[in-house]
Amino acid sequence: MSNWQGAVNWGAYARGGVSFAFAKASEGSTFTDKWFGANWNGMRESWIVCGAYHFARPAGDPEAQAVHFLRIVQRAGGLRRGDLLALDLETNDHLPAPRVARFARSWCQAIVALSGVKPVVYTFLSFARNGNCAGLEPYPLWIAAPDHPRGRPEVPRPWNKWTIHQHSNKPVDRNVFRGTRAELTSLGYRRSRDA
Repeated sequence: MSNWQGAVNWGAYARGGVSFAFAKASEGSTFTDKWFGANWNGMRESWIVCGAYHFARPAGDPEAQAVHFLRIVQRAGGLRRGDLLALDLETNDHLPAPRVARFARSWCQAIVALSGVKPVVYTFLSFARNGNCAGLEPYPLWIAAPDHPRGRPEVPRPWNKWTIHQHSNKPVDRNVFRGTRAELTSLGYRRSRDA
């Protein structure tokens, strides 16, 4: 979910079977999604596994963007056990693929160092095929492939398996995780809230 969707009735989604979701927190090193706090808390109150994502701007500084992203999450209540973090990598800002991939690797490394969470990387087939995701195979793949059957996306290099498949984007994005709820939360924040 992002600012384009506005207010979301998370209780209704939970009653409809949604078990996890991602909300946009930030973009670049300055933009904050004005709905993020409400979405983050709404997901939590509805017992939906909480995910926050950052929209990458590869022309900027990856460490500054990582710090900005985590600051927004902290302001919304911070991380609790099982919360997920993700990098939305779908624009190259007119940069060559090796620079985009270097940005993404640096951002992911900064997130691990600052939060202890290995982020999920959201991207799409042609973007990955163009080399923009080189070296990101240690990070779980969230692949946008709405033209593939649910749970059967094509997996682009450098990955050899998918973790989350965005199988639909109408009327809202729909995703499936390949595993159980416990396996999903094991990808997230590990420390307890009081640690």
